Order: sequence, then C-alpha cells, then structure tokens
Amino acid sequence: MASFSMLPLTENLIRSSFINASLRERKALTLPANFDTITWENIDFLGWRDPKLPQVGYIISVVDDLRVGIMLRKADGKIRNRAQCSWCEDVNLPNDVVFFNAKAGGQAGRDGDSIGMLLCANFECSFNVRTMQSLPYIGFDREAEMERRIKVLQDHVQSFIQRVHDGK
Repeated sequence: MASFSMLPLTENLIRSSFINASLRERKALTLPANFDTITWENIDFLGWRDPKLPQVGYIISVVDDLRVGIMLRKADGKIRNRAQCSWCEDVNLPNDVVFFNAKAGGQAGRDGDSIGMLLCANFECSFNVRTMQSLPYIGFDREAEMERRIKVLQDHVQSFIQRVHDGK
C-alpha cells in the first residue's frame, strides 16, 4: 500500500463513508470539535470520539482512493497493564490505550462478528509517529525513523479497515 496524505473531508463525505454503521448511526454522529481547523496533510486518518456517545469512536482513512469510515465501540473494563497502541506502536505514549471493537462488514457483521484492537484512546497516532524520537545512538537517522513510523501507521490503519471490510 502506498504512502498517502489524508484527503480533506466534508460532513457529507464523512457520513457516507462508514461501512459498518447504519443510516441512523451515521446521521446521529457528532463531528469532531476541531473539524474546521484540521490540518489534513499532518494526519494519516481522521479519528475522534463522539462527545455525545463517549463509548463510540470513528476513524476514516483513504483506501484505494476511496474514503472509508469505521465506527468503533470502546470495550467495557480497564486494561490492567500499560498497553501499546497496535497502530502507532508508541512506547512513550502520552495518552491512554483502550480496547475498541468494530462491527465487521457484510454478512459477518450481520452475524454479530466484530474485530478488536488496542488503540490510542483519542486516536493521537498521527501525532505520536511525527514526534521526533530521542537519539538512541550516534548516527541514528531520526528523520528516516519518523518516515518509517508514518508508513507503518498507515499500513496498520489500512490493514484494519480491510479486515473490517472483509469481515475477517
């Protein structure tokens, strides 16, 4: 999968992009508070928690030039140990990691299947991978490492969306 920049979204594009949400759920979603000021070229996906429904989160990314949205639900309970986000793989997380479930797409979703993932609680992954890491040794290429981390994040997001789409 090729590296990309997040394409700007409109409210209509957001609401129509979800592959695992009902029409009622898409109509009811609340846009991110900072929607009008998002710097699109600095994010790899749009992710936010619904302020009206704190257990619900949304992500939207570009897959094969199409904008694809996934609705997530935060699992009840608490993670006992400090978890690592499955997407940004940041070990110096400034935020919490929680377990989210996404209803699978297609027949699998209608049968009640879901796909779970440990993710940054407020989807700060794009920021985390762009934070310059400390110099672990002389000669370490921090710019190259940041580019690698951005690519890994994009691959993880795309893979998750594909799994939800395929119901696997």
